[in-house]
Amino acid sequence: MSEPSKPPFMSGLQAVSLPTAESLILASGSPRRAQLLTAAGYDFTVMVAADDAECGMCSRETAPEMVARYAYRKAADVVSRIDSGFVLAADTVASCVGQILGKPRNQEHAEEILRLLSGRRHDVYTGVCLWSAQQNRCVVDVVRTELEMLPLTENMLDEYLDSMKWEGKAGAFGYQDGHDWLFVRSGSESNVVGLPMERLVELLENFNATAETVNTGSISSPDNRLP
Repeated sequence: MSEPSKPPFMSGLQAVSLPTAESLILASGSPRRAQLLTAAGYDFTVMVAADDAECGMCSRETAPEMVARYAYRKAADVVSRIDSGFVLAADTVASCVGQILGKPRNQEHAEEILRLLSGRRHDVYTGVCLWSAQQNRCVVDVVRTELEMLPLTENMLDEYLDSMKWEGKAGAFGYQDGHDWLFVRSGSESNVVGLPMERLVELLENFNATAETVNTGSISSPDNRLP
């Protein structure tokens, strides 16, 4: 049986050399982020951040601020357990009419999210943190993509909910699944899947010039590394 073809946006992805001699560590159990890195040709290992690295929401926190903080916390958690490694962490949410939409808790929550998104434009934000454990330096960035979801009929909604493809996906949808009712209006397609590959190249190429030394006494907030 032949393997399913990769989505078009996974073709032609480029990899660049790491800015340090450390090995790349993906601080995420997301198969989609791993697939993107593999498609680009990166060699990496996976070390999943602790669950409590992605918890809590600060008062009046915006979607970009939240994903930046979560990405930083995930990277910090992994760095605290290693002596050497170049850690890549990311966090992705959708945002629509002022509501931050993470992963659905269950099918009812997925339906609620999809009814909110149906017929509307919305944004997907991914926070990215790159952290050199040896140098104790990191950089945090956030990438935005604007999407639009066409109005969903009851049949379309029921079919998608029954497919369970919404599980574990921010905004209750998987852009990589090729839905004809969802399209990008502006920005990176890979960002919607969970890792903005074009921006990752730029962050790696500029890491030595832009990364800042981390205050190891405070790893719960990205402080002035927020974009």
